[in-house]
Amino acid sequence: MDLFAATPTPAVPTPTTPPPAEGLDFFSAIMWPFKWIVETILVFWHWVFTSLGLPADAGLTWVLSIIGLVIVVRSALIPLFVRQIKSQRKMMEIAPELRKVQEKYRGKKDQLSREAMSRETMALYKKHGTTPVSSCLPLLVQMPILLGMFYTLSDVKRHAEWGVGGVGLLNADLTKQFYDAQLFGVAPLHTNMIEAIGLGQNATVIILVILVVLMIVSQFITQLQIISKNLSPEAKTGQAYQMQRIMLYVLPLAFIFSGVFFPLGVVLYWFTSNIWTMVQQFLVIRNLPTPGSEAAKAREERLARKGKAVDAQGRIVPLEKYQAEQQRLYEEAQRAKQQAPKRQQPMGKQRAKKQGQPNKPENKPGNKPESKPQNKPENKPESKPGNKPEKPTDGPDAPGKPGNPDNKS
Repeated sequence: MDLFAATPTPAVPTPTTPPPAEGLDFFSAIMWPFKWIVETILVFWHWVFTSLGLPADAGLTWVLSIIGLVIVVRSALIPLFVRQIKSQRKMMEIAPELRKVQEKYRGKKDQLSREAMSRETMALYKKHGTTPVSSCLPLLVQMPILLGMFYTLSDVKRHAEWGVGGVGLLNADLTKQFYDAQLFGVAPLHTNMIEAIGLGQNATVIILVILVVLMIVSQFITQLQIISKNLSPEAKTGQAYQMQRIMLYVLPLAFIFSGVFFPLGVVLYWFTSNIWTMVQQFLVIRNLPTPGSEAAKAREERLARKGKAVDAQGRIVPLEKYQAEQQRLYEEAQRAKQQAPKRQQPMGKQRAKKQGQPNKPENKPGNKPESKPQNKPENKPESKPGNKPEKPTDGPDAPGKPGNPDNKS
């Protein structure tokens, strides 16, 4: 643990870097276990290649060790990466339902509405088994390990100039061997582009320029794969898509900074990591594409040519089984649609008033309709046998009127 030395003695006459800090600050304490793991992997690969006969201080030995370090660390992070992809897919699946909840409470700023919106949102997350944090957690776990790789390689020059080692198996002797290593025998791994230009190391400058160009190209291809093939039509209509198109051209330019100020060993690590990311993204887009994207349609066509398809759970099944499952889902949807209560149309006040009146009995075949009550005529006396009917006093039959046979002249 040479880093804990109170006053380290410089191993070179004029160190170009400040001495290592005494003790550990907060950030160094957090990064300590990750740097220890990275140093262990780096030293292991160095031991493997020296056992195969490569010189311990050769540039090729340490370059292959850096590549092996990247491969081991990135391979160990694959499960977290796959989990991140699946969490992002679930968040995309519930995005329409989340928008409905947001539209439902749009403009409502009272406490009860906010609480109700929060409850419905959490219920959606619980139903689908995901949260926004679950899609970010794997990335947060990866970052300390990747930073551990970066700082381990970046500190080699300072540790070598002050005669100290790292936090683990990368002791002072191995650090000095790394410091003395030269790629192709002409490019020191601890030199950056500015130092190489100042020292007249043209070969180092050319190698760094080539690596920077390759890093920019690899980053551009990685982003282009995502934008052109792995976005659904809905994702291509928002403002986030426009930002991604801008970042497609802006983000790769950030590697110019790394190529100018970072040592060659760190640039090699970054380039190798970029190549890994590009290949990994290609495999993900080919085998786990975003639903509805062009990559997903291409995958479905490839599987269909082989007589296979992807079911609702994302599993590859025979095409006959997939068609039977789709038919079953269609029949279930039709039954649910038939059993669902019909939506009542809104009605105006006049219609509601009419429907509020008592219903009239319907006329059924064989039933006589009920007649409205009418004014009954006055009761006339019944004519009985032996009784003469009363003579009318008015009208044509009245006595004394012409045309009445009872009128005698």
